[in-house]
Amino acid sequence: MLELFSANNFLLLFQLLYALTALGVTIVIITENRHPLKTISWVLVLLFLPLIGLVIYYFFGEDRRKRRMISHRMMKKLRKQSLRQIGPSTPSAVPEEYQGLANLIQNLKGSVLYDSNKITFYSDGSAKFSALIDELERAKVFIHIQYYIFEDDSIGGVIRDILVRKAKEGVEVRLIYDDVGCWKTKRRFFRDMQQQGVEVQPFLKVAFRYVAGRVNYRNHRKIVVIDGEIGFIGGMNIADRYINGTKYGIWRDSHIKVEGKAVAGLQASFVIDWYYSRKEFLSEKKYFPVIESSGNNLMQIAVSGPFGSLKGIHLGIIQAIYDAKQSVYIQTPYFVPTEHLLLAMQTAAARGVDVRLMIPRHSDTTFVHLATKGYLRDVMKVGVQVYSFEIGFLHSKLMVVDDNLTITGSANMDARSFEHNFEIDAFVYDRETNHIATNIFMDDAANSSLLILDEWECRPRMQKFSESFVRMFSPLL
Repeated sequence: MLELFSANNFLLLFQLLYALTALGVTIVIITENRHPLKTISWVLVLLFLPLIGLVIYYFFGEDRRKRRMISHRMMKKLRKQSLRQIGPSTPSAVPEEYQGLANLIQNLKGSVLYDSNKITFYSDGSAKFSALIDELERAKVFIHIQYYIFEDDSIGGVIRDILVRKAKEGVEVRLIYDDVGCWKTKRRFFRDMQQQGVEVQPFLKVAFRYVAGRVNYRNHRKIVVIDGEIGFIGGMNIADRYINGTKYGIWRDSHIKVEGKAVAGLQASFVIDWYYSRKEFLSEKKYFPVIESSGNNLMQIAVSGPFGSLKGIHLGIIQAIYDAKQSVYIQTPYFVPTEHLLLAMQTAAARGVDVRLMIPRHSDTTFVHLATKGYLRDVMKVGVQVYSFEIGFLHSKLMVVDDNLTITGSANMDARSFEHNFEIDAFVYDRETNHIATNIFMDDAANSSLLILDEWECRPRMQKFSESFVRMFSPLL
């Protein structure tokens, strides 16, 4: 009897403590003045997932965006000193229809216009890694390399060996990897590189006692800068799957090589991340050489992160959609749009713009894929054409607007990329580049199925309910 009484008391005490804790967390969430949808979503998590909801909030919910990693003063200094090394620039006039967009990106994040660039597109891993290896082998002064995921597999081993060898030859080699993105990679892999001359730095290294505040904000950027003259940016990490594919087929992704003045924009981003991680400011002129004309592309390098209320990449993409006159083609592996992005796409389609969205049929994230499906009816019913990529996993982050604008980089079309991750995108104002990107989209469309609204509506009710249920939590994904 006494044992039963004690057990009941313990259960009542636990329930009371949980209720008080959940109430306290709810009050904190409300007083942080988050977006109402996010506030409601977190309250639903705490209500529908007792105990588990608190664990999820502990790891992913705490809002530290007001606690700046780098002060405004230091950020301004880093950007100014980086740009000072570039030399005078007289960019061609941005197409008139995108003048407002260019001003928006520059005013928000100091992303200047760079003229005289050459861009090479890569739509498969083999071609991208072949080009990257060739450029790494030519490095004479420095290599700066930053990836969200750097795996210890075949291609990872090849890149590692080159970095180590170049370091022994006297080339300065610096590597930033995301500590959460590389959880599956043994620390010995990076430690061996460090011991052989490569300067290796994890971004926001996670220790258990700090995990709640750090696991939610990850550096999703993929950047390579070689001698300040060659740069790579896009959606591909370093892993064999980008070459060999998955059980669903190929792993389709997009990446670009940049030659010209815009490499300084990639370098500025790397320098800022290196300063935060290592507290070392790479200010020497050799890191920002004056670059002669390499091509005709006019472009901006836009960066965004979890700090500050105005997100440059998010607002830039929305503005580009509102500016569109004829067409908007979007490729993304995860489509969990913010309210403003969804409205922009619906508005464009409703006013007669040819809006097309391409997503993968199979995904590497079941929960997010369910949320993605929960949004498709909203865009299809106003005329957006939705394509399901059939021959593998579509991981490409690509947006083509009319015939003069191309956007590509690391950011997905989801709230996590726009609000929580450190991302980087290239906004390219050039007709020829736009034409190449459009052809890539059309080639992928030939390997995709066009979803039909009536057929989509006739799917099993349970399937649609599960998608709608997961969509409730989309602001948290």
